[in-house]
Amino acid sequence: MTAISGKLAVVTGAASGIGRGTALELARRGARLAISDLDRAGLAETAKRIEAAGGKVSTYLVDVADRDAVYAFAQEVESLGGADIVVNNAGVAQIARVDDLSYEDFEWVMNIDFWGMVYGTKAFLPQIQKKGEGHIVNVSSIFGIVSVPSQAAYNSAKFAIRGFTEALRHEMKGTRIKVSCVHPGGIKTNIVRNARFLQSTQATEREEAASGFDKLAMTTPEKAGKTIVNGIAKDKPRILIGIDAKIIDLLQRLLPASYGKIMFRREVGPLSSAAETDPAKA
Repeated sequence: MTAISGKLAVVTGAASGIGRGTALELARRGARLAISDLDRAGLAETAKRIEAAGGKVSTYLVDVADRDAVYAFAQEVESLGGADIVVNNAGVAQIARVDDLSYEDFEWVMNIDFWGMVYGTKAFLPQIQKKGEGHIVNVSSIFGIVSVPSQAAYNSAKFAIRGFTEALRHEMKGTRIKVSCVHPGGIKTNIVRNARFLQSTQATEREEAASGFDKLAMTTPEKAGKTIVNGIAKDKPRILIGIDAKIIDLLQRLLPASYGKIMFRREVGPLSSAAETDPAKA
């Protein structure tokens, strides 16, 4: 079991959504927090809520796509005593078909979602190894288990997070360092509203996609945070969030080559996947 009370926990992407929910739950269970994001106002609000509940928190403006910035963040945390728990959560989305997907947008997603997770793991892992125990938590998605139309960049990043995290877990076998991969289903966040769309996409189409996602999102960030922290405490290697994530995971296991026939019953355009088939956010 991973101890939480009195430990120093790092959470990236903590200004909102799953990151905020996880940070608040860790604080509720007695952890000290070092949280980061690029959203100054959102980060301050998360810190305010933690402090209002009697928790201790330090905040950092960090671009997780910037390797030097992440390592500088890790040095700051080391001065606080070093990380015991690290939750690499920061992420973005891109909605476009492969033939419309620009390399710039693809790299934007990979740099934040995948490389940000790699930097966060490698920057903080030595601190945990020095202590001899701790927990690394990397947030993938249900889209790290199944692929969907118009989400090639996001799928690529989330599948890569899963592969990296599972490899690290195998490498840490026999130690007291635990590693978890998180696969959320639909979480009520602003992931679609903050996503990149095609330049030609109209504002009404973007809002329609976001509204469609809101209807599908079944889990609150607070519930997601509790599920993640429960998983940390129980040393779960894979943490599925939401009944939708569990159903889709089972569907993929039963029909690994043909789950798409059930999930996508008609041709899907560049926006309809977000509005009608997008059950996940990490």
